[in-house]
Amino acid sequence: MSSAAPTGPQTPALEGGPVSAVVILAAGEGKRMRSSRSKLLHEIAGHSMLSYAVDAATALEPEHVVVVVGHLREQVEAHLDEIAPHVTTVVQTEQRGTGHAVQVALAALPELHGDVLVTYGDVPMLTADTLAALVTEHRSAGTAVSVLTARVEDPTGYGRVVRGAGEEVLAIVEHRDASEEQRRIDEINSGIYVFEAETLREGLAALRPTNAQGELYLTDVVGSARESGRLVGAHVTTDAWQTEGVNDRVQLARMNAEVNRRALERWMRAGVTVVDPASTWVHASVDLGEDVTLLPGTSLEGATSVAAGATIGPETTLVDVEVGPGATVVRTHGSLAVIGAGASVGPYAYLRPGTVLGERGKIGTFVETKNARIGDRAKVPHLTYAGDVEVGEDANIGAGVIFANYDGVTKSRTRVGRASFVGSDSTLVAPVTVADGAYVGAGSTVTGDVGAGELAVSRARQRNVAGWVARKRAGTKTAAAAEAATAARAGDAAHDEPDGASEPPEVEQHVVHAPLSDQEVVGHPADPQPDTERES
Repeated sequence: MSSAAPTGPQTPALEGGPVSAVVILAAGEGKRMRSSRSKLLHEIAGHSMLSYAVDAATALEPEHVVVVVGHLREQVEAHLDEIAPHVTTVVQTEQRGTGHAVQVALAALPELHGDVLVTYGDVPMLTADTLAALVTEHRSAGTAVSVLTARVEDPTGYGRVVRGAGEEVLAIVEHRDASEEQRRIDEINSGIYVFEAETLREGLAALRPTNAQGELYLTDVVGSARESGRLVGAHVTTDAWQTEGVNDRVQLARMNAEVNRRALERWMRAGVTVVDPASTWVHASVDLGEDVTLLPGTSLEGATSVAAGATIGPETTLVDVEVGPGATVVRTHGSLAVIGAGASVGPYAYLRPGTVLGERGKIGTFVETKNARIGDRAKVPHLTYAGDVEVGEDANIGAGVIFANYDGVTKSRTRVGRASFVGSDSTLVAPVTVADGAYVGAGSTVTGDVGAGELAVSRARQRNVAGWVARKRAGTKTAAAAEAATAARAGDAAHDEPDGASEPPEVEQHVVHAPLSDQEVVGHPADPQPDTERES
């Protein structure tokens, strides 16, 4: 199995050494997301937007990664403690613009020299490769400031990058301030920069809140660098998605769809069949083997892994599930479970945490499992709850079996031994053990252990009461059907009797069956064929 979908070459080592710091701006309120949760914690392909920014920054191996937090800082800091304890967080108590946010970051790094990258926590498709290319071009051109740009078909709303005759950046003009000629420029500012540290410090110190919002803008540092005679450059990315931010749920959905589309395309080129990419979702952390088939409506999430030749779907969701080679999982929801090689699951199965299904085992239709170990070639084919249970290899669990694991206070385990058979509609009340090679008769309630080779049967003996329907349900459709059947049977009997024979007088009978045969007890042939023995 591959370790990950192919994602292109690894980030190259930067000529001239690593950057001194990467500053990630993550303090904004994100009003348009309309959420009590920080915008940066909303997920793309199963991972927070902020995690993508941190991963891209960390891949460059900078001396410092600084995340500027502010709005809902407790949520953001707790998340960073979990995913990236190596980063430094600084607090922007008042959100006074991007320039002010970088001032706060640099105050935590007073001795900083070299190059400083500034990026954002809500640009999830930005890669470490693109950041490395920006730094490389910045250094090779000898610029004091370099900006990441992109060319787009519709630049409306974006700041335009105005270049000189030598392709140097003359200015970054906001859309509202641009002339008609400047608005025809299709190269836009991403807001992602690399600065020489001294240029950045000088520019930040010179910032003044001259705009209507009273904020300090990082773009003004670019302008002041140009005014002081320093060279400003730009690196154009050919992938405009890498400059896209996420501000609301519509953009979040678009970004999720694009990330998923690219992931599926990479997997298909790596040997995975995706029948309907439009309805198939695969998280970034999922691992797939060659010749895996994903049918429509499949969602693979978390740390799910699917080995070679397995088929998943349709309409299946797996979260942190390990699927073995050649397994089949149909219309199933599973989480924190393991499915063995060649095993079969579904349709309409529910695999809860702790489920382990052995090689060539079966968990079938309308079966729910929890903390259950189902052995190799064992079958739980239909209509069963199997909680806190261990089922040995080659065992068969009949339809409608309940493993009663909870007495209202304590959860207990049940063990069913190797090659044992539990008849349909039985209840096993934990804690209880059914030993290897034992049988449980259909319809039994088992409260005590069953020894090897023993048959357990605990149901009441059947009693047929003749005439009960006529007496107790007179006038019903059931009574009419019974009367007709009785009359037909009497007519058949009269036709078969010799002339002169008379029908015996009707008497009320209580018919009790003779002791049940082995076949009747277990609901199964007494001497089954090997392949039939484990079917129910």
